[in-house]
Amino acid sequence: MGQSPYSISDTSGIVTPALVVFPELVAANIAEMIRVAGAPDRLRPHCKTHKMREVVEMQLVRGIRKQKCATIAEAEMLADAGVKDILWAYNPVGPNIGRVVRFLERFPDVRLGVTADHAGPVEALNAAMVEDGKRVDVLLDIDSGQHRTGLPADGAEARSLYKQIASSKGLIAGGLHLYDGQNHQRDFEERKAAVTAVWNAAAALRDDLTKAGLSVPRIVAGGTGSFPIFAAINDPVIELSPGTLIFHDWGYSQTFPELKFTPAAVMLTRVVSRPTSNRVTFDLGYKAVASDPPAGNRLMFPDLPDAKAVLQNEEHLVVETDQAERFQPGDELVAIPRHICPTCALHKEAYVVEGGRVVGSWKVAARDRVLTI
Repeated sequence: MGQSPYSISDTSGIVTPALVVFPELVAANIAEMIRVAGAPDRLRPHCKTHKMREVVEMQLVRGIRKQKCATIAEAEMLADAGVKDILWAYNPVGPNIGRVVRFLERFPDVRLGVTADHAGPVEALNAAMVEDGKRVDVLLDIDSGQHRTGLPADGAEARSLYKQIASSKGLIAGGLHLYDGQNHQRDFEERKAAVTAVWNAAAALRDDLTKAGLSVPRIVAGGTGSFPIFAAINDPVIELSPGTLIFHDWGYSQTFPELKFTPAAVMLTRVVSRPTSNRVTFDLGYKAVASDPPAGNRLMFPDLPDAKAVLQNEEHLVVETDQAERFQPGDELVAIPRHICPTCALHKEAYVVEGGRVVGSWKVAARDRVLTI
């Protein structure tokens, strides 16, 4: 099969449905990420998209030393790969507070940060740190308008909580976490205006805190869609945290056409049936590709642009196409997921293709919630 740039000379060893990664495309995406950022030390990319040690190692070679993650398992994967500065962008509660302690015990040379938006967990985390004689960075989580987590930047509660963090013996006031996942405006100027407003509110909070004598060493800002807008802001404390663009996907290609990234992780699928004259059934059910996009909008076939997904079950994807006669059971196609991040988490490993040849596999090492900690 030969859909450029996804040519594979011999697919006989690939069991489908398969996640396939093209390192040359990953490397090009890393280079473009650094170009947009201006320098690798401005970056703290989010590893939740790929969850793979090998991708982290590719970034380390290019000078990207800081990383962001969504789970303790991802933090452990990053530390095992050699990353020494990790932000777990999640509010630890319950048993996860103890896991923070155990992480610091296992990786004493790693600087770990977490986020917080409530006094209770901050108090509990501080008590655990003090008891174990350790300290951890805590970033105040800012609600930029998504209303998922965080506190409004312009409220007294945000200032009060940051002061609590700064005065806690076991905690280090690590700055602000500013994620704006609601900013998916397709019009770039509209998105720029929304992102700028989010930044201005956070920067004003930073200024108030520093005037009060508190250290705000970093503002970890944005996701893939707002990445180039935050990158254009000249402020020494900003750390840019795009995630999806490392592999990119069909969804972001459609929503953010100005981003010059290429999907680098795709699905290889095979025809298993031709049930009608205009239908083709692939072995690509929703146990293999993210099902959070609406049904019928989860995949794009570069070599079958008129394919319309009409049915998807756990192990089957049925499409209708005027070109159905082209296909027989066993034929192969590449499909680009609309949402690559949860797609990766559905696979234990990815086949790796370089120079058109399968050269091995990469484990999706941090797909589980718990590794050893």
